[in-house]
Amino acid sequence: MGVFVFLPLILPLTAWPVARLAEHHLDPRTATRLLTGLAAAMAACSSVCLGLLMVVGTAQLPGNPLPDGWSDPEVRAAVPYDETVGPPAVPVLLAVVAACARTVWRHWRTRRRAHRALAGLPATEAAVLPDEVPYAYALPGGPRDRIVVSTALLSRLAPAERRALFAHERAHLTARHHRFLLTVRLAALANPFLHPLRTAVSYTTERWADEEAAAAVRSRRTVARAIGRAALVSHPAAPPPAVAGLTGFAASGPVPRRVAALLAPAPMTRSRPSAFTAVGIAAWTAAAGTAVSAMSSANSALTLALVLHTATPL
Repeated sequence: MGVFVFLPLILPLTAWPVARLAEHHLDPRTATRLLTGLAAAMAACSSVCLGLLMVVGTAQLPGNPLPDGWSDPEVRAAVPYDETVGPPAVPVLLAVVAACARTVWRHWRTRRRAHRALAGLPATEAAVLPDEVPYAYALPGGPRDRIVVSTALLSRLAPAERRALFAHERAHLTARHHRFLLTVRLAALANPFLHPLRTAVSYTTERWADEEAAAAVRSRRTVARAIGRAALVSHPAAPPPAVAGLTGFAASGPVPRRVAALLAPAPMTRSRPSAFTAVGIAAWTAAAGTAVSAMSSANSALTLALVLHTATPL
């Protein structure tokens, strides 16, 4: 087990370069999938290691219900500094589990309440609400996916820009972007070092929807105008999105960067970044960090399992 148990807790730092470069140099679809996968894998590995530290830390607490053999010197020697990091790992892991459970519960509760609020409206894809505050967002789940938009925002957009808005929100629903966003949000709760990946995925999902909208209306400039105009008229006190983590049409990501990307040529779609570029090197570095995290977690878990099995009285 040794010091390997600590590696997955700090190896998410290897993903910081690719989180930054992927926003600018990768197709948003590829970037979203890559960063979400890295975040999920690294969060799982760090959570496993926290669990291993918690087992050792719990065994050192007086009055614990674990077998006495689990606190033998052989077990304590399996984890360096067990008296220092073992007991603190117990409340840390419990806090992580509680925060993740609370986030999932709030995510589900908010979606359910939002669908209940729309139950009296016609069962159409778009729910247009008579509201003087401009906003638009996608609401997945429930009886059917819905696009929620206020009359105030629609009245400020030209017909072509309205089509771009609906195409953008429809892309969020079709690609199930709320799942990517919830995954990276939970990963950042499990390990704060993964927060840059959450920020990057929040941006790349918006860029993904922007590109899908541009393809649907066949005009990148129209989508750029719609985003810019919606950002100008959006009110700071607009209702929050119905789903935690899924942002509105012009409320997420740096709007100037999204507009600039739409005014530039469409990004090249690649299944994987080239290894001979900066983003490729960063991606392979993050992949290597993830592989080392997985191997360290597996090695630590196997070592501790063997030690505990030997120390457990028959």
